[in-house]
Amino acid sequence: MPVVRSSEGTTHEIHGTRFVSYASPRTGGEELCAWRGEIPAGTKAPAHTVSREEIFHLLTGELLITLDGRTERVTAGDTVIINAGAVFAVENPADRTATSWVTTSVGLTAELADGTRITPPWAN
Repeated sequence: MPVVRSSEGTTHEIHGTRFVSYASPRTGGEELCAWRGEIPAGTKAPAHTVSREEIFHLLTGELLITLDGRTERVTAGDTVIINAGAVFAVENPADRTATSWVTTSVGLTAELADGTRITPPWAN
């Protein structure tokens, strides 16, 4: 039984956000991966198109989530379902770090507006 202890998460940073990966092929996941996101105050991540469905659950704080051009304020306890092919952006206008839990299928990629494709190591 694969058990990943909280101290064993693998940390990655991109666009001012910290991703701590717990479930992935590297830790025994075959189909799903999951990570905690730490989004600092003032962060405005670039919009990107996701290749796979993501389930984004906000654990603490509040964020502005833009999904396919529509912006919603989400607060702790809210869940956003991001379908494959959606354009997704996150902004933290608050004065404290927000934390999220994200689950998706292995193989997720993200494409920025300029065509740059990112293969996040925490999702593969």
